[in-house]
Amino acid sequence: MIKVTDLYKAFKGNEVLKGISLSVKKGETAVIIGPSGSGKTTFLRCLNLLEVPDAGTIQIGDLSMSFSGNHRHRTRDVTNFRKRTGMVFQGYHLFPHKTAVENVMEGPIVVQKQNKKEARERALALLEKVGLAEHAEKYPYQLSGGQEQRVGIARAMAMNPDVLLFDEPTSALDPELVGEVLNVMKDLAEEGMTMVVVTHEMAFAREVANQVIFMDGGKIIEKGTPEDIFDRSENERTNQFLNRIKVRV
Repeated sequence: MIKVTDLYKAFKGNEVLKGISLSVKKGETAVIIGPSGSGKTTFLRCLNLLEVPDAGTIQIGDLSMSFSGNHRHRTRDVTNFRKRTGMVFQGYHLFPHKTAVENVMEGPIVVQKQNKKEARERALALLEKVGLAEHAEKYPYQLSGGQEQRVGIARAMAMNPDVLLFDEPTSALDPELVGEVLNVMKDLAEEGMTMVVVTHEMAFAREVANQVIFMDGGKIIEKGTPEDIFDRSENERTNQFLNRIKVRV
């Protein structure tokens, strides 16, 4: 489903990604962990082409794009590639002047040219899926942070992506609201949605991930099953990170 080969990205001469290679099978959940500044979010944004890599190849399904030097891809090609992914951000980025259902409808109507009736029916079904059917007509200011983030997940799903990308989706939430968002993500994983998740929620990674990727300094230091990383890792840097965040008590 996803194959990344030798991906590089620099900002103003600062190399942030240093040759990332990774494969994620269809239906898998890959969880990326690591310290702040390790390149996790940049990698996720490159998968969505919100940041264009300097070098390397990204393949999602049967669509592949290679990057090198100053070569610029056609806008249409970038748009088609981006449609393969749905992105859920740290901040909710909802339109404040639109209701929950209108936020979820927006992409299908504007980008996919769906008619409003079809888009609304699909949006209502997705809001029900994330447990927000009764809040469909509420505006973002009337929702809790956890509810806003669940609207964000429904909005990403409305575009029927092949892959969902999550960039620390619970980091802006009060602790008591984290669980409701993680439960939706667990349900999606159980249903076979392909997901790449950047998170500091180690219990979620242990329970849900098919593979855990530890990044540091713009590189993948180690990857494997949750048991490989959390219980059997012999990598000094991985263990240093996990012990610091008290995964092992």
